[in-house]
Amino acid sequence: MLFDDVIRQAARSISGHRQRSILTMLGIVIGIASVILLTSLGEGLRIYILAQFTQFGTNVVAVNPGKAETTGIPGALGGTLHPLRLGDSEALRRIRGVEEVVPISMGTAGVEYRGKERNIFIYGVTSAGPEVWKMNVRAGRFLPAGDARYGSPLAVLGPTVKRELFGEKNALGEHVRIGGQRFLVIGIMESKGQFLGFDIDDAVYIPVALAMPLFNQDELQEIDVLVANSSVVDRVVAQVKAILTERHGGEEDFTVTTQTGMLETLDRIIRIISLAVAGIGGISLLVGAIGILTMMWISVNERTEEIGLAKAIGATRGQILALFLSEAIILSGSGGALGLLAGMGLANLLHLAIPALHVHTPLAYVILALVVSLLVGIAGGILPARRAAALDPIEALAAE
Repeated sequence: MLFDDVIRQAARSISGHRQRSILTMLGIVIGIASVILLTSLGEGLRIYILAQFTQFGTNVVAVNPGKAETTGIPGALGGTLHPLRLGDSEALRRIRGVEEVVPISMGTAGVEYRGKERNIFIYGVTSAGPEVWKMNVRAGRFLPAGDARYGSPLAVLGPTVKRELFGEKNALGEHVRIGGQRFLVIGIMESKGQFLGFDIDDAVYIPVALAMPLFNQDELQEIDVLVANSSVVDRVVAQVKAILTERHGGEEDFTVTTQTGMLETLDRIIRIISLAVAGIGGISLLVGAIGILTMMWISVNERTEEIGLAKAIGATRGQILALFLSEAIILSGSGGALGLLAGMGLANLLHLAIPALHVHTPLAYVILALVVSLLVGIAGGILPARRAAALDPIEALAAE
């Protein structure tokens, strides 16, 4: 038998038992569809989260009060023995390789304008905020440069705040009350959109020196350091730790987090979760392999006479092996292709139904799914195929 003859005979055998073949493929279809759907959701989530964080740049180093190893979330329970001060941020500014430093004090407060009021996030920062966070001013200007210990009652509004309080009216030069204090609006930020479901545009920026007393704080909640480039991040982090440890009486009572390190950790966690979830879907592939094994075993029993006759007229062991193995591979390959289409289709339907749910199916996953489906066919069909190839033609004909 030629290769074409083997494929035609295998296809004819499968179509001759259509219902049984469909049921056998169903396990492969469900397994591949499950794996593709779950990994597409996981990969979409990974890309979405990484994109959300990288929109603020990748060379930002964040310093928070408290030691994460001993107190959980740094700064979550309030002050530490040596809280972060404005003097700490000024000391970090002098490190070689540091371009800008932003001391941050934040909280929520009511923002009022002519009877309209919104309770939103207020960020106490310095003039370096837009450069460090990759943000732009749409109209007017950001907070002026100067000594971080002093500040004028100036405010820069996010576009959502401006729209809600002023509508189409020009807000520049107007006064708003923040926490009962009067601030002059000098700028409107460009829209930055959502960050993990949080509206970044619904915020107001004021000088850090005024934000601290506004929120009854005498310490900073965070210091963001913009590093010149990624090649010096490790050196800058080491110097940040050394300087702050010296300023805090020899105690490292703070946590330094690099943007790249955080992104790598997030990427690793999401990949592990995606693989674990895909593994659960892979159980269906095991069921599919057992289904192919069972069907092919039954097929060998039913076609004993056919095998004996084929061998009697000159078919070799290799040709018989190829015939039955081809049937298993065609079944699993077809099931894999259908499962792939079903998984990608379901993923895209979910995205259409829930636009906020991001999905992405990498080409590598598509190729891997098809390869795995073929391997499942080989694994499930090899034993029945070898059994068929080993049958003695005389005994096979006599058995019938």
